[in-house]
Amino acid sequence: MASFTIGQLSRETGVNTETIRYFEKVGLLSSPPRTGGGHRIYGEDHRRTVGFIRRARELGFTPEEVRGILALGGPADACCDEVREIASRHLQKVQSKMADLARMERLLASTIERCSGDHAPKCAVISMIEDEPVGRQHRRSELGDRLA
Repeated sequence: MASFTIGQLSRETGVNTETIRYFEKVGLLSSPPRTGGGHRIYGEDHRRTVGFIRRARELGFTPEEVRGILALGGPADACCDEVREIASRHLQKVQSKMADLARMERLLASTIERCSGDHAPKCAVISMIEDEPVGRQHRRSELGDRLA
């Protein structure tokens, strides 16, 4: 059975050693056994879990969603039907963000098109930003929070 030091696990998974320690601290990764000298010795299950967490985060799953999948048994034992539910909710969030980004893209593109680009005191981009109705500003703030 394979065993890894934290440095080897980091190289194998592409995850920083401090991040691996953080995963342990917050309970996403089980604590590995230690040598007599106190060094962590990780196994294949740790490697698989760390790789899974990294990839899930790259796909935009929240820490809570990752924790939920791991609580269902993680990459080795989670049942597809329960994981599918989490993934479906995540997909809805992704689609909503994409729709918001598409609306922003259209607004910015049309405003930039109207902008003369001259060294003039009146700018279509500045006007669009300043003239945004109050109700829509709140919506934009929520969008910014979600995209941050």
